[in-house]
Amino acid sequence: MKALLQRVTHANVVVNGETISEINQGILVLLGVEKGDDDAKAKRLAERVVGYRMFEDDAGKTNLSVEDIKGDILVVSQFTLAADTKKGRRPSFSNAALPEEADRLYQVFVEKVKELGIPAQTGQFQADMKVNLLNDGPMTFWLEI
Repeated sequence: MKALLQRVTHANVVVNGETISEINQGILVLLGVEKGDDDAKAKRLAERVVGYRMFEDDAGKTNLSVEDIKGDILVVSQFTLAADTKKGRRPSFSNAALPEEADRLYQVFVEKVKELGIPAQTGQFQADMKVNLLNDGPMTFWLEI
């Protein structure tokens, strides 16, 4: 399971011209689910994301988590993160989980974030989404379980 985290001042998801979710300061999480991922990995990754220190404290050090700043999380499923790009000019998606399992584990991840007390919004699984964000920093991290 892979997550690309972007520290944002705001982000939203638009489907068919309609904004379906929106957050202010927090983290945009692009989540990729691979074959072999399971509930334990989804929950562990959610815990890491919630506790990941990527926000500045009063001294300007990145010592604060989204929980510390009382921020939000927007989770967007992105199967392309499971792509194998090691050779050729076209990505292979053979490592990506099947859609039904990917959606289930995506939901497990989101529910764990909420259980940890973080307001969470989501994209729409398998939809053509337009994701808008203002990356703050820029600050982007890659987490993998």
